[in-house]
Amino acid sequence: MAWTFSRPLHSLSTADQNKDAQHVWEHESLGGIAENNNPLPRPVIGLLLLTYFTAMAITFPLYGQRPSAAIYADYVALMNSTMVQEVMNDKSITHDEANHRAMAMIEDSLAHFDSPYTFQRAQHPIDLDQLRVVAPQIVELQHAGVDLEEYTVIGAEVVKANFFNIQPDGTIVAKQPWWDKGYTIAVWWFIIFCIAVIITVKRLPHFSWRPDHTIAH
Repeated sequence: MAWTFSRPLHSLSTADQNKDAQHVWEHESLGGIAENNNPLPRPVIGLLLLTYFTAMAITFPLYGQRPSAAIYADYVALMNSTMVQEVMNDKSITHDEANHRAMAMIEDSLAHFDSPYTFQRAQHPIDLDQLRVVAPQIVELQHAGVDLEEYTVIGAEVVKANFFNIQPDGTIVAKQPWWDKGYTIAVWWFIIFCIAVIITVKRLPHFSWRPDHTIAH
């Protein structure tokens, strides 16, 4: 089985192989089924690629990360500041308005500083009532000196993350990775699948050739 790479996007088969394939194509009835040699429409190819990249973008591991306690540590510190506490305890306005103003102050302060958690904060917004609930737990963890990235905020609870990333030295890090092996497998599967399809198609006669179905039908 010979291969030719002089024009890989035109054909990977030699001229005699293409001639044999054309003969088989035209002289075998295939149970009365007539197969044309048409290329896959470009809009269909575009739709397939769009579907794939959309699926990969939506399932990107970084987008599926759970909110860690570290994301809200700065929120807690600002919430406990004097200025924010004054707004939170202002009895001249409603509870909701006080919450809104206090949270606006916190978010405005956070916007003035770069943080590795900016993306995660946008993914997992929190309101002041929720912050009040988890704040004591986060402060307790800070006093314990633990890594807040290893703790996940689930509703009103701050719990140890159930990730087990074993390091070369044997220690276990309970942090959710931004990439995982399953995603790597999906990427490589798609690449290998596309290469296999291209090779298979390019081993057939070029779509510029049209079979004569009257020969076998």
